[in-house]
Amino acid sequence: MSILASPPRNPSAVLATEIAKNKTAALARHVRFIAQGFTHLAIEVATFVSLRSHDGCVVDAASRLELSRPAVYGLGMWRSICILLVVVFSIDTEAQPAGANYDESKVPEYILPDPLIGLDGTTIKTASQWQKQRRGEILKLFESNVYGRSPEATKIRFKQTSGETKALGGKATRREVTVFLTGKEDGPTMDLLIFIPNKAKRPVPAFLGLNFAGNHAVDTDPWISLARCWLPNNRDGSVTNNRATDAGRGKEASRWQVEKVIDRGYALVTACYCDIEPDHAEGYKTSIRSVLRPEKPKGFNPSAEPPKGAPADAAPDEWGAIGAWAFGLSRAMDYLEQEKDIDEKHVAVLGHSRLGKTALWAGAQDERFAIVISNDSGEGGAALSKRRFGETVERINTSFPHWFCTNFKKYNNNEGELPLDQHMLISLMAPRPVYVASAQEDLWADPKGEFLSAKHAEPVYKLFGLEGLGVSEMPGTNQPVGKTIGYHIRSGKHDVTEYDWEQYLNLADRHFVKK
Repeated sequence: MSILASPPRNPSAVLATEIAKNKTAALARHVRFIAQGFTHLAIEVATFVSLRSHDGCVVDAASRLELSRPAVYGLGMWRSICILLVVVFSIDTEAQPAGANYDESKVPEYILPDPLIGLDGTTIKTASQWQKQRRGEILKLFESNVYGRSPEATKIRFKQTSGETKALGGKATRREVTVFLTGKEDGPTMDLLIFIPNKAKRPVPAFLGLNFAGNHAVDTDPWISLARCWLPNNRDGSVTNNRATDAGRGKEASRWQVEKVIDRGYALVTACYCDIEPDHAEGYKTSIRSVLRPEKPKGFNPSAEPPKGAPADAAPDEWGAIGAWAFGLSRAMDYLEQEKDIDEKHVAVLGHSRLGKTALWAGAQDERFAIVISNDSGEGGAALSKRRFGETVERINTSFPHWFCTNFKKYNNNEGELPLDQHMLISLMAPRPVYVASAQEDLWADPKGEFLSAKHAEPVYKLFGLEGLGVSEMPGTNQPVGKTIGYHIRSGKHDVTEYDWEQYLNLADRHFVKK
């Protein structure tokens, strides 16, 4: 029997209303000021055009130039324009990009496939049935329709490139290891950064995840090597000509909480996701996807219209970038299996946003990961696609045509025809612990849809005699819930914070027996 889901009330909609009220008031104030000062603008327009090069909003120029009263008034008006633009931009980027649905009353009625009904109609009643039949069926559904088929791994090699036994003021041992993803030194590589606590008894459990800005951005340690891979340029100078600079050191330190993790007795392992595949539509040309290709289906003929974000002869179910990044996580796990100071049986894989999607897909495919953690992963991650709340299948496939397999595009504006939904992805982690985290202001990622995915995965965990979330309703802000399935919705925006890490460390403490 499938699950009929009517649109439930979303507590985060209350926040959306408050954000809208506050920002609307700000908009009104500045619009009034602009209208009052508009006559002065024409007089000073040439002056202000010349000042824009100093600061995009000309604010800094006021302290350096002696202006007439109309000019000062015009400057104030320009400040209002800048503030107005910041307010509008913040609505789009922090909470709710334009053109999406954030109204629960507009969520369509949808039917979720039952994870406990096999393709042949069989009702799955035991953990053994799940492992032998249904788990494989669901995994293939995701391979065929969402993430694509990944190739078999080839023989890989590892080489330690640096080491320091007194990193972080003596708290940790730091190592850097290059992974040769095809076993060849002239082939694609991935650089691992590893911190191991010195005071904990080894081998220690570990957290593994990919980072966005390079290993050097994870901590301010000046001895961490700069990322060697392509990175998107950044106006703050941390990336210039698509190459990392020293200005990016420690840029993402708040997202990784290295010392907190070390102090709790865990190792931290990370690599830059762009090592594996640069994150743009042509990135596959220089990634592992250009070297390793899954076998083509029998009788396959390439489409006359080449797919976007994939090789011209790619099969419609061939892996995309998320599949490649997940492949990289599994290769990192290969290394950890032979690292004597890390307990390979107790490795948690985690990721944020697109890398949260990646962590879930890696955890679904590779059961060596003992805990799987999704942070604000949204559409294509933990959120239910059929709700069409926030980001949709069409929006994500249009913005990022390289992330998923070509078949996923069949469900643009057609989510109702999906033979699966993301609660089934969460169920693939069973019986291992899984944690789904949302942020209150991150409506784009559909916090309610993320919670419901976790909730609807519970029947699979019950097969193993395990308790899932343990609640029937979405919890309040900053009120974590769950047993083997964990969930929280944190105050704030789309990010990874110390609060998030505290919940992940608590989860690991409950489920890992640290030696």
